Amino acid sequence: MRTKTFLIILVLIGLINTNGFSQKNQKQTKVLITTSLGNIKLVLYNETPKHRDNFIKLVKEGFYDSTIFHRVISNFMIQGGDPESKKAKKGQMLGQGGPGYTVPAEFNKKFIHKKGALSAARMGDGVNPKKESSGSQFYIVQGKKTTKKELEQMSKRTGATYTEEQIKEYETNGGTPFLDMNYTVFGEVVEGFDVIDKIAAVKKEEVIDL
Repeated sequence: MRTKTFLIILVLIGLINTNGFSQKNQKQTKVLITTSLGNIKLVLYNETPKHRDNFIKLVKEGFYDSTIFHRVISNFMIQGGDPESKKAKKGQMLGQGGPGYTVPAEFNKKFIHKKGALSAARMGDGVNPKKESSGSQFYIVQGKKTTKKELEQMSKRTGATYTEEQIKEYETNGGTPFLDMNYTVFGEVVEGFDVIDKIAAVKKEEVIDL
């Protein structure tokens, strides 16, 4: 069942302090995504300029207008940005569309896959050894809580390390730490966490439009 189509709206703002990541004397960009289940406000990181600028470019071009969250997995993430999802028919396979280019990875240890993280989707390592990002597809993390012990065990396998603040974030609010340093995180949700949960709970035969 397809719901009413909404637009994704770009709002430029001044300095904003988001969990201490804001850079002094730099403006950050805030994005408003309006969906049939509510609004989600995001801030884009200046430390990932290629992803930030590409996202802004596509939004200004109206690339995301009338697209949908085509991949929704409860306790994991909600994914959108496939242009082929516009006017997609029920049952149509989605997830391969894009603007025809990729974006170089911009991994940053400061930015983890906590709940609300805005990250770039990409093709698998087998065909994408440089882990370059899709030119348009993105996902917003819902995830689930992870204990310090679980993170320590994961770190032994992946080599990833976490600060006490990051560990507390995963323990308190959750996320998907197994994706850290494998997919580029380039922003985060500042308002609308409840909307992420609502979308993640939607039945798979339903479609949530952006």
